[in-house]
Amino acid sequence: MEKINKNDFIEIDFTGISNDEIFDTTNPKDADKLGINTEAVKPLIISVGNDMLLKGFDEQLAGKELNKEYSIQLNPDKAFGPRNPNLIKTYSLNNFKKQNINPYPGMAIQLDNLLARVISVSGGRVIVDFNNPLAGKQVSYNFKILKKITDDNEKINALQDFFFRKRFDFKINENSKKVIFKEDIPLLKEFKDKFKEIIGFYFEVEKNGMERVKKDMKNEKEKSKIKVV
Repeated sequence: MEKINKNDFIEIDFTGISNDEIFDTTNPKDADKLGINTEAVKPLIISVGNDMLLKGFDEQLAGKELNKEYSIQLNPDKAFGPRNPNLIKTYSLNNFKKQNINPYPGMAIQLDNLLARVISVSGGRVIVDFNNPLAGKQVSYNFKILKKITDDNEKINALQDFFFRKRFDFKINENSKKVIFKEDIPLLKEFKDKFKEIIGFYFEVEKNGMERVKKDMKNEKEKSKIKVV
């Protein structure tokens, strides 16, 4: 049976479990048990060994076989990390009341652009935990690798879905081993070397696309010179 190697693109179906509760799944049947809308739930396409899954999970994929069911268990250091007491903060209740927020234990909130959970509310104080809810816990994954992805278009779209959260139009030049986008992508410079390592193609923006970007930047600069009096 063919085995999976690093940098292989695979379609994988998995369900993550902690304390006998599902916390993540690509399986519509498991999603249905949670009362989640299953329309958007489907197997994931990822590149093995490139941090597109939880690191401890990703490390387990190389050497696995297609269409075989696996179960793995991860300790906190290979999962969501240990709990950090420094990420537990205390705030004044008045800070919440000024924003018309009535905090209660278990409430999910966003503070300082970070997601957190209220632990307790007493004596005019609100204790908030910024740790990941799964920090310090063992987690397990049940998974099956459904197939290898060999189509370059699917691979590139999988990278876009994960790194950009959006798909941009592109064309592939097989002779020069280039993936050419029709418009500039802000994150492309940051990830193009990693993409080259993963998929073996150079990623760039076509000349006309760069010219459009420069023209737009010039127009914005000109507009900034105009003052309303």
